[in-house]
Amino acid sequence: MAEAKSDTLATLIVDDEPLAIDRMRTICEQLPMVRLAGTASDGAQALERIAEFSPDLVLLDLTMPELDGLAVARRLARQANPPAVIFVTAHDNHAVEAFDLDAVDYVLKPVEKDRLERAIARAAARRGGGAGGRAGDSPWLEELWVPHRSELVRIGVSEVGRIDAERDYVRLHVGEGEAKRSYLLLQTIAGLEARLDPDRFIRIHRSIILRRDRIAGLRHDGLGVWSVETSDGETLRIGRTYLAKVKAMAGR
Repeated sequence: MAEAKSDTLATLIVDDEPLAIDRMRTICEQLPMVRLAGTASDGAQALERIAEFSPDLVLLDLTMPELDGLAVARRLARQANPPAVIFVTAHDNHAVEAFDLDAVDYVLKPVEKDRLERAIARAAARRGGGAGGRAGDSPWLEELWVPHRSELVRIGVSEVGRIDAERDYVRLHVGEGEAKRSYLLLQTIAGLEARLDPDRFIRIHRSIILRRDRIAGLRHDGLGVWSVETSDGETLRIGRTYLAKVKAMAGR
């Protein structure tokens, strides 16, 4: 019996809505990799239950009164051997912060069984040291969660070739050629720039960040105006504020 338990994840469900807990419990009971360790209805109780039960996994609601899910995750991140965390929420506007806290996944409500099962499989893979854990200890973002249809999908930062500012959002341009697609993320371009590796990305304009290997060359358009020519044939003007840094990158 003990051997069977080692193949499951002792899981704590945390949500301030009783109906949400009931739904999560019903789904978890159908998943063979999950062993329910208990539930909690607020952040303070969650920390107490985590200390008591030492779960492998916490399914954590984000929006709770007083101590919310992000605050709970920040406290867990300071522990020596914290449980894995999957955020479960009706809101998609904390995905970047969630990834900074090393959350395994970010599942949107209403929770679907297949989506939660994929997230828990990722947690199980991380526990076993397999693929799906966060890569290394780099201070820079390696992946992003972005809204797509009714869920959030993971995008590797290495797949992002260009980032455009659109008011309080950024548009991530992913892939090249016919496979090119874009996603909107609720995040300012300055906030995202601070989380990106400057050896891989460079801001060329107040509203544009480029992956450095997408820059094919620079062009002088006269009167002090310079542009970047990208590997996919685009020409993008360089903002005066960013011109010196772009030229330095090119050794000019």
